[in-house]
Formats: sequence, C-alpha cells, structure tokens
Amino acid sequence: MDSRLAAVLAQTDRVELGGRLRSARQASGLTQGEVAEDVMSVAYLSRIESGHRQPTALALEALAVRLDVSVESLLGVADRREVDEMRLALDYAELSLESGQPHDAEKHLSKALDALASKEMEGMRERARLLHARALEATNREDDAVLELESLLEDAHTNGMTKIKAGIALSRIYRETGDLGRAIECGERVISQIEDAGLGASDEAVQLAVTVAAAHFERGDTSHAVRLCRKAIARAESLGSPRARASAYWNASVMQGRRGDAAAAVPLAERALALMSEGQDARNLARLRTEVGRLQLELDPPALADARHNFEQAASDMKWSSASPIDVAYTLLGLARVAFIAGDLAESRDLVAQVHTTTEGHAPIVEAEALTLEGRTHAAEGETDRAAACYQNAVLRLSAIGSDQEAAQLWFDLADLLHGVGLHEDALDAYRRAAVSSGLRARVTATTYARS
Repeated sequence: MDSRLAAVLAQTDRVELGGRLRSARQASGLTQGEVAEDVMSVAYLSRIESGHRQPTALALEALAVRLDVSVESLLGVADRREVDEMRLALDYAELSLESGQPHDAEKHLSKALDALASKEMEGMRERARLLHARALEATNREDDAVLELESLLEDAHTNGMTKIKAGIALSRIYRETGDLGRAIECGERVISQIEDAGLGASDEAVQLAVTVAAAHFERGDTSHAVRLCRKAIARAESLGSPRARASAYWNASVMQGRRGDAAAAVPLAERALALMSEGQDARNLARLRTEVGRLQLELDPPALADARHNFEQAASDMKWSSASPIDVAYTLLGLARVAFIAGDLAESRDLVAQVHTTTEGHAPIVEAEALTLEGRTHAAEGETDRAAACYQNAVLRLSAIGSDQEAAQLWFDLADLLHGVGLHEDALDAYRRAAVSSGLRARVTATTYARS
C-alpha cells in the first residue's frame, strides 16, 4: 500500500470502513468464512466489519484482493483513474466557462458534484463548487452563486487558495449588486483568515485586497480605498507577478478616474492593460478594456475613437469568455456613452435598453447609470419631463440599496437640469433631496426645540 493510502487508512472511521467492507462482501455473495479463509480468522473479520477493529494495511490489501475490489473503494476514495477522469471533467467545465458557454459548463459540473458527493478527490469538490458558483453568476443567478460561495467559505475543508478565490468572487458580486457593507465585511474576514494562514503573499491575496478597496470606494470611503490600493500595488510589485500588478494598477486607475483625475487614471489603466495582455485571463482583460474605454471618455477632450475601439473589442471578447451579464452591461453602457457624445441619441437609448435587458433588474448600480444616461438623451432633445423621470428612477434604484452618495449626485444633476429649463421650485426640491442623501440636515434652532 502506498503512503497516500496508508495515511488515509490511519484517519478513516472504523465504522464506515467496516460498513463498506461488509457491503462489498455481500455484493460478492460471499460469507465471512469464505472471505477470511486463510487470510485471517472469522472473528477478526467480524470485528472489522462491525467497526470494533481497524485492519492493518496488509490485511486490507488482502481483503481487497479476495473481494476483487480496489483498496481505494474500501477506503472511500477515488482511484487514480477516477481522479484523472474527474480532473479532466473539471478542466473541460472551466474551459467551457472561459469560452462563454456557462450552460454547458453547468451540465458537466452538476455531474461532477454528484460524483464527488460520495468520494474524496484531493480538493476537487471545492474546485467544482467554485466553478459552479461562477457558472451560476454567468447565467444571471447571483443569489444562488452567493449561497454557494458563502457555503464554500464556511466549509472547514476548503483550502486556503480556494477560500481566497471564493472571497474575491463573493465580495465582487455583493459590490456589483449594491450590497457594499457585505462586500467589505466578507472580504475583510477572508483577508484576516489568509493573513493568519500565511497566504498574504500571493496574486490572489492582492486581488482580494483591491476588490475590498473597490467596495470601500463605492461606499464613499475614498481615502481609505486609495490607501488600500497603494498597499496592494506595493505588494504586487514585490511579488513581481504581472497578474497581481495588473489587478492593483487597474483598481488604482478606477479610483483616480472616479475622483475626476482621468489624466492620472489613463496611464495606470494602460499599464494594467499591457500587463493583463501577457496572461490568459480573457474575462478580466475584456473588463479592463471596458474600464480603459470609460476613462478615455473622461479625458478633455474625450478620446472617442480609442474608447469606441476598446468597448467594441471588450464586447467581442466577452462573447468568448466567462464574462457575467453585469460585465456585458457595463460594456454596453460604455458604447451608449460613446453614441451620446457622438450625437447619436437614438443609438444611445437603444444601447441603454440592451443594458436593462442584460441585467434583468439584478444590477442596480449599472442600471442607475444607464437611466441617468437615458435622462441626458431626453434632456438634450428638450424632453424635460422624460429626463426628470429617468433621473428619479435612477435615484430610487440607488436609494433602495443605500448608495446615498451616488443618489445625492443624481439629485444634484437633476436639480441642475430642472433649474436650466426654468422649473425652479422642482429644482429647489431636488437640491434639498441631494442634501439629505449626502447626510446634510437642517440645523436645530431654539425655535425648533420650543416646538418640540
């Protein structure tokens, strides 16, 4: 018996082993006496089957030969052939995901998970569950993906690297669906666990750190998010990994862009794009192209042709990658902005409609941005009422998920729009709502106290 199986035998539950041995004997139609014969006493075999004795490695091998079964089957683990077949099945499922065929991947993963339910295959169950969560996300079932990822993180058998990858995916999904508090909490919890386990110096750890930083940024913790990204960049540079460096530069560029400094953001994004192009991560490369395109639109003047090229390339790449519907929606929104700046308002609205069709109500942040852009197209045509309705709908989407800072900005934009067309009372109301969303309140005076 090789050392791997000897180690498994040493940790195998005696009762479970005895039950499998008894089942194998009964399936062969043999009595205890016929199996024991010249191998061991019947009493000894009986005690093994009842779980009162643990067989030695030599005794177990002899029983496996007599019953014409593998030692692996008696120990409840897969043999090498089964392991190789399962690894191939999971590789195929991952390839299907990366090539934009999540439904095909899910079929293979469902079969793999059924097979892995009864056998231990060196961490393959955890890999299958992580891939299954990715397939669920890619088919617009974020809630099911979240449940799978949460369960994976809570499982004591999940190894460190799989736990980091699950943490990255879960934090990102929470952020993209607007649950910023959970995005931060789960990410920071996993960061603490991996630091304790000595896994902080890895590509995945850097990616997790910048994922949490992005959630902080969305919530309005700008300075803290930027500090986290700077630390991540320093760690990525020390690792010398193109993938980790690309992830850190990418997120730093996003934050610079959203702070209004597109000139500083574009070089960071282009550096990330160059590093990402060295690897094989089609989904993240496409997402990065979308981000570079967005930043190019923020330049003064906008680099319209370059942005369009990046958005179109990203849209093409996403058809053959594991991109989620939210990834696709952001790319469509980028193309809609290009059309708006180019003056093609009808095309811009058509692309906004595709954003809503793609997300199906699962991504309030990108949907609010799409509604805002639609409002701008109506305002450009002088349709103030329709523009105001789009802005208000966008605000409601953001307010429903507690994204008050973004809601405040939209209320302010709406107030400016209403003021510009002479609707001063409505504009004043919108300004008040902007102040409330940003946390401002009327000062409490002596008169107020007297009234109370």
